[in-house]
Amino acid sequence: MGHVRKTAETLDVRALVRDRTKGILRLGPITVPCALGRSGIVVRKREGDGGTPAGRFRLLNVCYRPDRGLPPATLLPVKPLTERSGWCDDPASPRYNRPVERPFGASHETMWRDDRLYDVVVILDCNMAPAVKGRGSAIFFHIAREDYRPTEGCVAVAPAHMRLILSRIGAAADMVISA
Repeated sequence: MGHVRKTAETLDVRALVRDRTKGILRLGPITVPCALGRSGIVVRKREGDGGTPAGRFRLLNVCYRPDRGLPPATLLPVKPLTERSGWCDDPASPRYNRPVERPFGASHETMWRDDRLYDVVVILDCNMAPAVKGRGSAIFFHIAREDYRPTEGCVAVAPAHMRLILSRIGAAADMVISA
């Protein structure tokens, strides 16, 4: 009988008191630094405000760049990104806050990035069911810049921390972001 690693279900995220664009992410006994949005954690999320929304969000699935590494070991569904992967951030579009294939006529985020930020990216259930126009889009859990500079509203961690966390969470994991 093989060893079964215990999984955890809640990732707790809190901002630092001295710098609201940086935080601490905890998963059971694991504690790692994280980057947050340029406006810190916000209770009333608006498109383009740079805030990381407070709330409880399911981790839906993981996307990764297959040209930059193996798929992460996780109980979450995993799928590769392609050069055509995008995410609609246009509140006027019927595809608002949904994955799209590029080229795409409305405003959208490119998921196949030149930097490493989306080499591994977890889609959070933030403003998705249903998507409310203007309440925020493309709120992800992804790879941080090396200096942990602020995100546009996402939660971001170092690549090794991302893979460690993904290997330890259960299939029904939530991220709780506290204001």
